[in-house]
Amino acid sequence: VISTVTGKFQEFEGDIKADKADFSDAKISFTIQATSVNTNNEKRDNHLRGEDFFNVEINPEITFVGKKLTPESGKKHKLVGDLTMHGVTNEVELDVKYNGTIKDPWGNTRAGFKVSGELNREDFGLVYNTALEAGGVLIGKEVEIQVNLELVKE
Repeated sequence: VISTVTGKFQEFEGDIKADKADFSDAKISFTIQATSVNTNNEKRDNHLRGEDFFNVEINPEITFVGKKLTPESGKKHKLVGDLTMHGVTNEVELDVKYNGTIKDPWGNTRAGFKVSGELNREDFGLVYNTALEAGGVLIGKEVEIQVNLELVKE
């Protein structure tokens, strides 16, 4: 693997409920529409939606259900939850950085978070690859996850 492809999912929804200020009691769930994958390359995106990867006809959604959010040092947390993708569910651990809480000009309370982690796509049945003439394979196994969240208190 000699380059990195960056993409995003454009259709998703989530629900986070917490009573404690440190979010340690947070109930977290997200649903992503796999059809909304966008790498700015239509041919590649259609391939990702097809049978070799997400197979959106059978598995249209990717879901995450948080099990535990543990405060660590400073503004850092660990988030453990079940990620379901391509019909396979695995427990994943993600790093969460709490960026703070503010009151916006309209009186809303907003909290910001950055979530990151890495997973092996083959653990979710996404095993398609192509061998290269010079050796190695076209697509790496590791996938980096980056999520920037801004939550508004209701």
